[in-house]
Amino acid sequence: MNKRCFALACLAIAALAAAPGAQTRTLPLEEVRPGMIGVGRTVFTGSKLEDFKVEVLGVMRNVIGPKRSLILARLEGGPLAKTGVIAGMSGSPVYVDGRLMGAVSYALGQFSTEPICGITPIAEMLDATAMLAPTPGTRPVSLSWPASPRELMEIWSRDLGRARAFVDDPSQALVLSGASGDMGRMGAMLRPIAVPMVASGFDLSVIAPMSAAFTAAGFVPVSSSSASSASSAQAPPVQSHGGSHTLAPGDAVGVALLTGDFELGATGTVTHVEGDRVYAFGHPLYNLGPTEFPMTKAHVQVVLPSLMSSSKLASFGEVVGTVQQDRATAIAGKLGAGPSLIPVSITLNSDRGPSRSFSFGIVRDFTFTPLLTYLAVANVLTSYERGAGPASYAIRGTASIRSQDAIAFEDIFTGEQPASGAAAYVAGPLTALLKNSSESVAVDRISLTIDATEQQRSARIERVWLDTTRPRAGRDAIVYVALRGARGDEIVKQIPIQLPANATGQLQLVVADAARTGADDRRDARGADLQRVPQLIRSFNKARRNNRLYVRLTSAESGAVVNGEPMAGLPPSVLAVIEADRNSGTVGSLRSVTRGEWELALDVAVSGSRQLTLSLDQP
Repeated sequence: MNKRCFALACLAIAALAAAPGAQTRTLPLEEVRPGMIGVGRTVFTGSKLEDFKVEVLGVMRNVIGPKRSLILARLEGGPLAKTGVIAGMSGSPVYVDGRLMGAVSYALGQFSTEPICGITPIAEMLDATAMLAPTPGTRPVSLSWPASPRELMEIWSRDLGRARAFVDDPSQALVLSGASGDMGRMGAMLRPIAVPMVASGFDLSVIAPMSAAFTAAGFVPVSSSSASSASSAQAPPVQSHGGSHTLAPGDAVGVALLTGDFELGATGTVTHVEGDRVYAFGHPLYNLGPTEFPMTKAHVQVVLPSLMSSSKLASFGEVVGTVQQDRATAIAGKLGAGPSLIPVSITLNSDRGPSRSFSFGIVRDFTFTPLLTYLAVANVLTSYERGAGPASYAIRGTASIRSQDAIAFEDIFTGEQPASGAAAYVAGPLTALLKNSSESVAVDRISLTIDATEQQRSARIERVWLDTTRPRAGRDAIVYVALRGARGDEIVKQIPIQLPANATGQLQLVVADAARTGADDRRDARGADLQRVPQLIRSFNKARRNNRLYVRLTSAESGAVVNGEPMAGLPPSVLAVIEADRNSGTVGSLRSVTRGEWELALDVAVSGSRQLTLSLDQP
């Protein structure tokens, strides 16, 4: 086709798109042939739609798995000769003789010398996103309290997955048309075009721990300024489908995951609009199935050329609808009101300056809700407090859970880099709750207050003693605890206790930090069912805090733990019956009985433990 024919084709497509109420015709895969010349459409700068040339090289069908098809093509025009296939082009529509063939969606590896792409047939995009399905299930996770950042990162990295090649081996590609040898090799190199992950207001060092997982999942993290006119924590409803609230094929489109004082999400290109239904990307965001993510307009600021992977640098615009489906061959959604987000507020009180408040909204998803909460908390602390050197963060607040008790946060984190520990403390229970398999969980609101200081507020337990050398059963006593502060100063605390009246023989008095006490709790709670939502919330709210001294008085006595409940003082016959059922997994042995527990709140993080053996005199 000469240049004149190509120009006429472009005019025809423009007229078709401009016609009000025009019904876009599609090109069936069976009619696609090598040598066909088409026209693609995308935005390279700002919001201006531009055309580029598409030459069909052939058609491949993957004969394993889902048996998906892909059209291989060469692109030409605009900056493509210099940039190659650009991250952010995912979803760019391709027309042949005015008929929609599909979406530019795959790129030929890295360092490619020419813009070779894979095109997802439009029929597969429409078919995949038309499927209705229930909310996807998830696999429960077992977490310690508080959860460690590494523990959470491993869970989220598994959830995010990896961008898959179209085929793993050239022999797996059935070439329907085109040069079979070259097509097979290219099929094994084709991967979904990288999706720019827009981060506005973020310190990129906060995202760095998750960068490997984001990159493996097909994302290119980029920093961007906010251009949103509706980036509040709760997106306002959009009633109109006309005027500025429409999207057209080729327009840049955003999928916002976090909106407000800082933003994070992905950008791509619209493939097809049918009424209020929008189709985009031509490959999955994460293949999550049913979703409720804000769909936004996007503004392309510039194309960043790179020998490895060129990308569009874009920012989010106004919310224009909801992304409802994330499938293997496309994302799809509906124009109109944006979805309900979880409002989050953080107040940072620093000893270096005035208080600051942050508000934002987070999508409802069992992976992204806790992950983005973690990143948001870490971002606030990293952006406004020093990143290296001693610091302490005292955090308190609540996460309101619909139809359940609220999660109560109250703890202190200190050391050289305590921000990740504070962020994991909030994200841990959200991860466990949202990934439970017993019932759905709706988080209504998260509200946090953080007191920050550039001092290490910590103390270690050094010595423990009683106020008497002859403790008596049934009498009061005072436990003295000597702690050594971070600067070497000694701190002595007193904890009144009452010795049990019916105790005989020796007792063990343990004064410990949260780590040691929490380990004892987990040992005593063997067999407890912590998959039910009320138990998970209760378990977290009862979890030991770093800013506490814990005193526990125990005596050696046989018993059993049944469904997490300790049962001491059982007759041998009863104990034998219970222990016979140990294979059920709900029964454990009990070798000591707790005779009393006390705690003392401090304004420092406590570490260490000490133990005393008491021989009680009878009253």
